[in-house]
Amino acid sequence: MIFTYQPRGVCSRKITIELEDGIIKNCAFMGGCNGNTQGICRLVQGMKATEAIERMEGIDCNGRGTSCPDQLAKALKACLEQCS
Repeated sequence: MIFTYQPRGVCSRKITIELEDGIIKNCAFMGGCNGNTQGICRLVQGMKATEAIERMEGIDCNGRGTSCPDQLAKALKACLEQCS
């Protein structure tokens, strides 16, 4: 399943996730800090979505109350909810 999410409170404008049986097959951010978002996506590739959520949920960027990793966790949660 390919899922698109519009993040809030961060520089990135869109997150696209490909999940298969709860495993992250691919991930991409549009906008934001290009090197950092590419790094995040490579690190979570092949990881269980639930584990990625546990690791990234609640990460803050400069007092914004959220971050690109936190928004990815929110996107993964929304994707898992839609799949079930």
